Parts: sequence; C-alpha cells; structure tokens
Amino acid sequence: MTIEERQHRIREYLEQVEFASLEELAKAFNVSVSTIRRDLTVLEAVGAAKRTHGGARILVPKSEEFLFSARDTHQLAEKEAIGRACASLIQPGQSLILDAGTTVYHVARYLEEKAPQIVTNSLPVANLFAAAPRVELVLSGGVLYPRLGVLVGPLTVETFSKIYADVAIMSAGGITLEGLSNSHTLLVDIQRAMIRAAARIIMCLDHTKFGRRSLAFLCEVDAIDAVVTDTGAPTEMVEQLRHRGVEVIVAPVSSEPHTAASSAGQLDPKH
Repeated sequence: MTIEERQHRIREYLEQVEFASLEELAKAFNVSVSTIRRDLTVLEAVGAAKRTHGGARILVPKSEEFLFSARDTHQLAEKEAIGRACASLIQPGQSLILDAGTTVYHVARYLEEKAPQIVTNSLPVANLFAAAPRVELVLSGGVLYPRLGVLVGPLTVETFSKIYADVAIMSAGGITLEGLSNSHTLLVDIQRAMIRAAARIIMCLDHTKFGRRSLAFLCEVDAIDAVVTDTGAPTEMVEQLRHRGVEVIVAPVSSEPHTAASSAGQLDPKH
C-alpha cells in the first residue's frame, strides 16, 4: 500500500467512525503511531481531517450514524423502559457518573427528583439539568464532538480519574459472555476511568446489544454489577449473566407514552 493509498483509507475510516485515536488508527493500518501522525498532518493540511488530543476527527462526516439525535430514535420504547427501570435503582442524594450513551440519557430524564450529584461528559445530559436546581452537575473537560454531544480526550479521562461516585450508569456497543465493548478506543479509555471511579456499575443495554461485539474491548463481565435491559433480551444469555453474578433487570416495554414524571413502578429482576 502506498502512502497516498493509506491516507485515502484513513480518510475513509474516519468518515465511517467520525473520530479515532492514534492507537486505533495505527492498529487498523498496521503502522506506527508516528506514521499515523504524519498521515494526519497531510490530511489536515488538505482539509480532510482535524487533529485532536490523541487522535483525529473527520471534518465533514458523510453519515449521521453517530449523530446523537439520530441514534436516539433507535429502540426508543426500549430505551424509555430501561431509563425508568434504571432510575428506580438510584437512591436520593447519590453521586452518579453518567456516560454519553443515548440510553443513559433516558435514565437521566427520570433522575431529577432523586436530587443527585451528577458527573458527565454528555452535553445532552448537561443541557437536561442546566436549569434543575436540585441536581448538582459537574461537566468534564475535554475535546467537544458536537455531532455526538460528547467530550473526549485526556482531560475527560483525567476528570473521571480524580473523582469518586456511588454509581456509574453506562452504556456499551455490545455485550457477550467474554465482556463488553464499544465503538471507539477514545470512548473506552473514558469509560474505564468511569468504572474505576464508581462503587457500583450499572450497564443500560437494549436487546440489540446482546451477543454483539464492537471494535474496542471495554471490560470483563465481572467488572460490572448490574445490567438493565428490555424484554427483547435473549433469555439464555440473561440467565448466563445472572449465573456469573451480574444482576439483570428486564424492564417491560410499554406501547403507551410515558413522561419523566411517571412513576417507575415496581420491577421484578427475575422476569
């Protein structure tokens, strides 16, 4: 592969994933990080990419696959059910870490009455609580990706490396019995810092994430405490996770509209 071909493929790769770390690109193209840096310098010079702390992003993405508002329309009823179920697990006044997943945003919509302390790298979550007097909100530092509504990079990792929280409420690109994974190494580095910072880890995963592997490995199943999912989750895998010591709560999905003020109700983690 010539230098020009590699740079063209790097550009195509960034168009697919929108942003990537230097290590991710080096692994994808089987070259050194220093070679990737030189390639990105060229792509930035021609206006094809933008260098960031630890990686790069495409300047004009061709797809809205990772656009927050677009992603949030997928499995909407399931996300609402998961949001209500997960919020019911939170005690008033607890300190919480919320990641930037769209399902976690639906959890956030039901948290205001809990008067929690929240630390997040999600702009949609931050905007949700911007005028909420009962919520103490901390927004991490980092590099902003507006289409994703997320802060990433070393400053974001540093934020979560210096705090402690009662609960981390997170999402992932996929879960198997071997572990959880996500789409980008930049997100994984942040989520690993979140996991280290919290006493209890709750993963909010709709049924489409079960049996699925994403690009970057996040953690072993044993690293999490609970999974909140919907009734579409495969029964066999739900039972296997419970056998591994993971609490699995299956939220009933209703076709009726709900609001954040609706009662979460009683949930049976065995169904």
